[in-house]
Amino acid sequence: MAVAVQLLPLLLLVASALAGYTPRYTPDWDSLDARPLPAWFDEAKFGVFVHWGVYSVPAWGEWFWYYWKDRKDPDAEAFMRNNYPPGFSYADFGPQFQAKFYDPKKWAEIFEAAGARYVVLTSKHHEGYTNWPSPTSWNWNSMDVGPHRDLVGELGPHLREKNIHFGLYHSLLEWFHPFYLLDKQNNFTTQNFVAAKVLPELVDLVNRYKPDLIWSDGEWEAPDAYWNSTEFLAWLYNDSPVKDQIVVNDRWGREDLCKHGGYLTCHDKYKPDTLPKRKWEMCTTLDKKTWGYRRTMESNDVMTELEIISELIEVVAYGGNYLINVGPTADGIIPPIFEERLRSVGSWLKINGEGIYASKPWRVQNYNDTINVWYTTKESAVYAFFTSWPKEGVLFLASPIPTNDTKVTMLGFPEVLNLVQVFVFF
Repeated sequence: MAVAVQLLPLLLLVASALAGYTPRYTPDWDSLDARPLPAWFDEAKFGVFVHWGVYSVPAWGEWFWYYWKDRKDPDAEAFMRNNYPPGFSYADFGPQFQAKFYDPKKWAEIFEAAGARYVVLTSKHHEGYTNWPSPTSWNWNSMDVGPHRDLVGELGPHLREKNIHFGLYHSLLEWFHPFYLLDKQNNFTTQNFVAAKVLPELVDLVNRYKPDLIWSDGEWEAPDAYWNSTEFLAWLYNDSPVKDQIVVNDRWGREDLCKHGGYLTCHDKYKPDTLPKRKWEMCTTLDKKTWGYRRTMESNDVMTELEIISELIEVVAYGGNYLINVGPTADGIIPPIFEERLRSVGSWLKINGEGIYASKPWRVQNYNDTINVWYTTKESAVYAFFTSWPKEGVLFLASPIPTNDTKVTMLGFPEVLNLVQVFVFF
């Protein structure tokens, strides 16, 4: 028999929150998708993703619990057998997630040095542990177990001091929550988990921290009607404290990916080969093999400076944003190799950011002859990016066609040149 959690208290809460105004947006995708994207997101172009949670303790990857207990993955089982005593549970990792060296001020300084205009911190991953004192995650949150700190709340003010937009990643599903498993058993015809956990947590995050972005995930097993996604988004856009600046992605139901939402992510590491019609974002990770911190990571597993900058240029030329992930240790340290990569990108952006931030795709996005060239534009300028030095020091461009009034400059070089405005990384 299905056990149903009463939705009435939640519906009364939503009704109370929505009382006293005429909604501009109704809880359907035709209305929600018509909302203009707040300008700050398109102008930002570059952000940093942070995957951090209890999974940072075993440091095997953020999906460790699932592979160990659901998939019975031989490597995960061997890892536990070789490193932990019999009977050790995933919950036993919680007290070991202590974040002793977590310095949110230092993190914000690193992200600023990277040239990031927004940061997305994991508030809760699929394991269900929350990095803030969620009232609906008793004894499985960062105030009750582990650091005894509000990890989300500590970072936000330091980012905003540096004019960096504050985003929060939030997983809708939780692999092993009994209410979610019950709803799944009922083919998502009941909403026990949504009423008791998902909606209260989302409302709490918005009201408590007033994020600029909600990066939703964990939607793929159930339709958006189960998650009550459109109802939540209507409240978010109409009457929440962040209704004017909030940005959301497209992961709100199994049928919504790459179709609905504020902007499109489509899938992890999504990178189109033509100019999309809608705003999009590529999320990728410095450690090519995982998103959370991994103790077996080797230096050649990490993206190089050239790989990062080349990908950033390509994404921006096609009108996208580039969100690159770091996985801090359980102690709260951003590994030095990640910090070095971020600071290198920031050094490049200090010179070349004029052609990145607040730019738009040009009528020609890419030209590939002997040198691969990517274009952006802003106001009356056209920017041509290339990441390898042309033979004999001469770059031939089919576009744009210069006139007598054309002025050509290179950022970082004070002299006027002979062709289009060019920015070079080498």
